[in-house]
Formats: sequence, structure tokens, C-alpha cells
Amino acid sequence: MAEPDAAALGRRGGETRRTRPAARLGTRLPAPLVALLAAVLLAASYALGAAFFEVEPGSAWSLAYGVGAAALLVLTAAYGVRRRMMPAMSRWRWGRAAGWLTLHLWGGGLFLLLMLLHSGLRWPAGAVTQGLWLLGFWTVATGAAGRLLQLWIPRLLTSGLTVEVLYERIPELVEELRGRAERLAGGSHEAIQTLYEGGVATELAAPRRRWLYFMDVTGGIGRRLGEFRHVRRLLPEAERERLDELEQLLRTKLEIDAHYTLQRALRWWPVLHVPAAVVLVALLGVHLYLVLFY
Repeated sequence: MAEPDAAALGRRGGETRRTRPAARLGTRLPAPLVALLAAVLLAASYALGAAFFEVEPGSAWSLAYGVGAAALLVLTAAYGVRRRMMPAMSRWRWGRAAGWLTLHLWGGGLFLLLMLLHSGLRWPAGAVTQGLWLLGFWTVATGAAGRLLQLWIPRLLTSGLTVEVLYERIPELVEELRGRAERLAGGSHEAIQTLYEGGVATELAAPRRRWLYFMDVTGGIGRRLGEFRHVRRLLPEAERERLDELEQLLRTKLEIDAHYTLQRALRWWPVLHVPAAVVLVALLGVHLYLVLFY
């Protein structure tokens, strides 16, 4: 069977991969360990302050935590600004992208901790500070979920699928597969036509999202193709090659559906994260204005 658009759809297997150079040994502590140590020190400072001083909103301790939280929020937000402005600001030195990403990830968690300490680990009273709490939790949670998706989904896609596909080309590729299958079934044995009209045509009609792919990237493809084995026994030898071709078209479509489901999640999680982060920064500005001028 001719493959649909090799530029957009690729087969895995047999390719040689470049080996990555060995990582250089260094003396820097891992970012998670640094963040954990910082969190422990912050918690210890709060416990010390609560034991010997008054850690209340408006106190020196609370103010210090608030300044730290505001500074970290601005720095973590700068990661998004850097990503969008790098093409226009290519002459400026912005530092390594990996460093900014590390700061964005772990700084966000420390911001949340500092925000809680700033509030004295109590639900705040004002509407603005309550909004900061809710948006802070939401932004950090969606950011962590997005990072997990970025690490997990690419590995999942390479673990059990035989095709690679560009997300933007999926509708076009599915339409091509549907047309080929329709032409193939139209001139085939009656059993193949019945099989096509009984379910294959529906599967090939359009890209489909299935939650199952998050748990099993193959989506039970082998089980769903079981009907082909039954039909093969009813066909003369000359028609079995057509059935095999139709089966391969359907298998390719089901694997494309896995890409459609999982790659779509990667593309849409920022919708849950970025707008909330922008509002969070704006609300921080409102909070600072009210504290400084009222």
C-alpha cells in the first residue's frame, strides 16, 4: 500500500538515531534539590517567626514573604515574555532557555509557598487577595500538569505506535485514507463491502478523540481489528490482499486518532494556564497598588 504523504506521515522502525554526547559532570545542585532546600528554609523561617514573633498580614515577616512572592512571580512570568520576544530581541543576551524554564517551573512552586506564608497560612479576607490565592493555585497546578504532559505524551506516542504524523495535517490525511478505503471497498467482495459499511466507514469519516489513548496509546487496536480475521476466512484467496490493505488503512487511521487525541492535549493545555497567569500578574499589580497607596 502506498503511504499517505510521507512528508506528514512517517513510519517508525529501522531508523538510526544520533547518540547524545555524554553529559558533562558539574558541581551545580539539581534544580529540584535547590527548590526543596529553599522550601525547607522558608518553612523553617516561618516556624521560627511564629514561635518568637508575630507573623500577621502587614508585619515585617509577612512583608518579606510578599516581596519574595511578587519578585518570583515577575521572574517566572518573564519566561513567557522571553519566548515571545526572542525573535525580535535576538541581539540581546537573555540567557539559556533551559535556565529560564527551570526558573519558571520551580520558581512557580516557591511563589505559591511564599504567597501562603505571606497570608499567614490563612484564607485571606479581601477580594483581591482571595483572587490571588485562587489564581495562584490554578496557575501553578495547570503549569505542573502541562509540564507533565510535555514529558509524558511524546514518550507515550513513541512507545506503541508505528506512525508519526504532523498535527496540522491530520484532517487531510484522514480524508485521504477515507477516499482510498472507499474506492477499495467499492470494487471488492461483498463481505468486504459489508465490513466497510458496517463500521470501517464511520471510523474513517473524521479524526476522533478518545480518552482511552491516555491509558493505552494503542487504543486496543488489535482487538478492534479482530473482525477482519473473521471476514478473511470467508474470502477467496484473491480477495484477501484487498482485505489486508483495508485493514492497514484502518490501523493507520486509528493510530492517527491517537496522535490527534494526545497532540491536541499538548496544544490546548496552555489555554488553561496562560490566560490565568496573565490575570494573576495583573491582579498582583492591583494588590501592590492598593497596599502602597491605600
